[in-house]
Amino acid sequence: MDKQLIRPYGDRKDDGVVQLSFVLPVPASEKAKEAAAQVAKKLGLTHVLVATCEPAGKDYSFFVVYGRTHMQLDYNAIEVPVVVHRKHGFDELNEVIKRDLARKIVVVGACIGTDSHTTGIDAIMNMKGFAGDYGLERYPGFRAINMGSQVEPAALVARAKAENADAVLVSKVVTQRDVHKEDARALIDIAKAEGIFEKTIFLFGGPRVDHKTALELGFDAGFGPGTKPSDVANYIYYRIMERSGRPPPPQPTAHGTPDAGVGETI
Repeated sequence: MDKQLIRPYGDRKDDGVVQLSFVLPVPASEKAKEAAAQVAKKLGLTHVLVATCEPAGKDYSFFVVYGRTHMQLDYNAIEVPVVVHRKHGFDELNEVIKRDLARKIVVVGACIGTDSHTTGIDAIMNMKGFAGDYGLERYPGFRAINMGSQVEPAALVARAKAENADAVLVSKVVTQRDVHKEDARALIDIAKAEGIFEKTIFLFGGPRVDHKTALELGFDAGFGPGTKPSDVANYIYYRIMERSGRPPPPQPTAHGTPDAGVGETI
């Protein structure tokens, strides 16, 4: 594959201009501005300009700094796993679930740990859904159990085990000091100890979550900002079919090439 070399773009293409923002533990002053400039230079930037220096509490300052980097990378050499599956509409998905499974898909979801933010899990699970897209509670083909926020990983696993859940949805909004990863790993470890890991689909979502991160933490898939309930619903259905050894046939596209089924692509 031919290389596609790219550089950051500020004022004009390939000028290498980037913008940084950070805080230093010093009062705002000319000396503090010089310290910020030296930070940027030690990071390898040239043509450094400190555009903003403002107090950020006692003895702290916030900076916005511009600089130029000579770094470039080959965009075509980057490999990122993504979730790929066919997508049915609301009515069609309920019909194929009824046809292929003859039962409801059971999903248990929660925002785990001390995280009290329910926006993400509610957007996927609650009946009203998100952006005009119905939540799982609205689907006749699903039985959706939303445990809400501040649910300990052990409690989520216990409920999933009791309900014989097909899938577990984990939401994390708070990410300071990688607490979202710690809680996610704890949940997977507990699921393995309780014997439900191999037979249950585990999905991880949140503003700092992507498919690659989820896979690294032991989940089946990761869903970031902008994910709609129908994305999750379709993924779960296709994953169940794949695990049962009955993946539906590929769906022809407008170009005559079959779409991929559930899985990862590079």
